[in-house]
Amino acid sequence: MEKRVVITGIGALTPLGNDIPTSWENLIAGKNGIAKITKFDTSNSKVNIAAEVKGFDPLQYIEKAQVRKLDRFTQYAIAASAQAMQDSGIEGKVKPERLGVYIGTGVGGMDTFVEEVTKLLNKGPKGISPFFITKMITNIASGNVAIRYNAKGPSMCVVTACATSAHAVGEAFRAIKHGYADAILAGGTEATINEMATAGFANCMALCTSNDPETACTPFDKRRSGFVMGEGSAVMVLEEYEHAIARGAKIYAELVGYGNTNDAHHVTAPDPEADGPANAIRLAIAEAQMPEDASLYINAHGTSTPLNDKTETLAFKKALGQKAYEAVISSTKSMTGHMLGATGAFEAIVCALALQNSIVPPTIHYQEPDPDCDLDYTPNTARKVDLDYALSTNLGFGGHNACLVLKKYKG
Repeated sequence: MEKRVVITGIGALTPLGNDIPTSWENLIAGKNGIAKITKFDTSNSKVNIAAEVKGFDPLQYIEKAQVRKLDRFTQYAIAASAQAMQDSGIEGKVKPERLGVYIGTGVGGMDTFVEEVTKLLNKGPKGISPFFITKMITNIASGNVAIRYNAKGPSMCVVTACATSAHAVGEAFRAIKHGYADAILAGGTEATINEMATAGFANCMALCTSNDPETACTPFDKRRSGFVMGEGSAVMVLEEYEHAIARGAKIYAELVGYGNTNDAHHVTAPDPEADGPANAIRLAIAEAQMPEDASLYINAHGTSTPLNDKTETLAFKKALGQKAYEAVISSTKSMTGHMLGATGAFEAIVCALALQNSIVPPTIHYQEPDPDCDLDYTPNTARKVDLDYALSTNLGFGGHNACLVLKKYKG
């Protein structure tokens, strides 16, 4: 018998705030989290702006002796997980063998990689830290969170570039739905705002090179010219419905559908026919059994690249038909930048909060309509909408597509 899956805890570090309440408040207010890069000297860089996490103190969550053993992406994941666990109240109320961790990352410990390569060049092999591997490898955030909470159930690290944490949430949803766990900490984390990663993305022509934070990230706008690097972590507690009810948990929303496909087209460019993301959406809404007359919010991938936003718009039309024109859509990347491996989970959390609060965050910086992007993108100002369902899409390098469908929880 298939199980129902609900969201009972949420946590995040984002460019808009170091917790969920602050990030949500700033999203609804249309605040811009993009600014001048402070994490490295940009004098030799094509790119001078990014959406950084600001004022994060790892000592709020991690003992001082441990901090130096953890890359920033893992520190972020531990912080977001701690928030989600505290919010859910589930600690001590689930068997260790029935608690899992699915926390992904697109890149992993890039800061550590840069630091250790520099040591290798300057000091040779003897200069490499004994913590190099355990700081850098992609699964280590998930592993550290599992150790912290004695989570002995299903555990993995999904790595599908920009679709990473949407897939992590989706795969965790399936694990609970089919009885492999009672609860899973699911999400993603990323910390790649450094000179090497920024240069790599810039040199493959993915990043916007504008130095103006107010015009750099313009999803679905005719002026869009590339994405803006973001960072952070987002983690949610997914829980089997009866387990949540039995312990009196608060419920944000129900997760009801998941689609996972690949374009099989190109390593960075989306298939212009948009069949991959359209099929992911179809699969997710079919599993969700979403009624045709449901009021729908879509948190779009909306990266502000010329190809993505055009292709994604086409995917919505192919998958949803007339309903694509009726849906209320927004790209919160206009405020957070692209949080890479953390973006899908954070945007799923945004969907849950939109359903719960009947309010849709805006797409800021929207000025010039594009004929290829002709849907309702909630320009510049949040909107009160009584919603039934929310859909989140994320598309990653390698052709990976993910779609999550959430349903408003009415008790």
